[in-house]
Amino acid sequence: MKIFCIGRNYVDHAKELNNKVPKKPLVFMKPTTALSYKKKVPYPTFSQSVHYELELVLHLSKGGKNIKLSQAHNHIGAIALGIDYTARDIQATCKANGHPWEIAKGFDNAATLSPMYAASEFNLKSTKFSLSLNGRLVQSGDTKDMIFKADYLIHYLSQYFTLEAGDLIYTGTPAGVGPIKKGDKLEGRLEERLILENVIV
Repeated sequence: MKIFCIGRNYVDHAKELNNKVPKKPLVFMKPTTALSYKKKVPYPTFSQSVHYELELVLHLSKGGKNIKLSQAHNHIGAIALGIDYTARDIQATCKANGHPWEIAKGFDNAATLSPMYAASEFNLKSTKFSLSLNGRLVQSGDTKDMIFKADYLIHYLSQYFTLEAGDLIYTGTPAGVGPIKKGDKLEGRLEERLILENVIV
């Protein structure tokens, strides 16, 4: 199982971090040890500025190589919500030095994940999702606003990687990312359904 992540896939999020809007998907990966289904999320000891980034996550039901765009939707078995936790201070240092981001993105518990729901229940051309922090709405996204849509991401990734059943694709975060602190409670909703809860400890 591989965890793919797509950066800057919403225009407003790219702008809020003063990044250029990409012309091709910006791809990075997280190790499987970053994945967590637990409600409690430990705040990492090595960072002073960890941010939440809520994302719609694709779960592949089958793999492939050089998947045709017209067939890509057949590879999505389920969807979920996940939070891509980012050590923003470490990421800034990495970027300033021209280094990879993995140390800021791939630490333990940096990829939380909700239960899965059948993709057939949703219209992935326009699926809404949102995140509340301590009861206050902070992120609101819709897959229709993704720069690179779900099908295209599968098609694109399969040109470089052999995709496998069970692989996850974190599809990018909408605007509204921000810092967390110990004691914070984050709630992720898929459409109107509360499916993800994280408490920072």
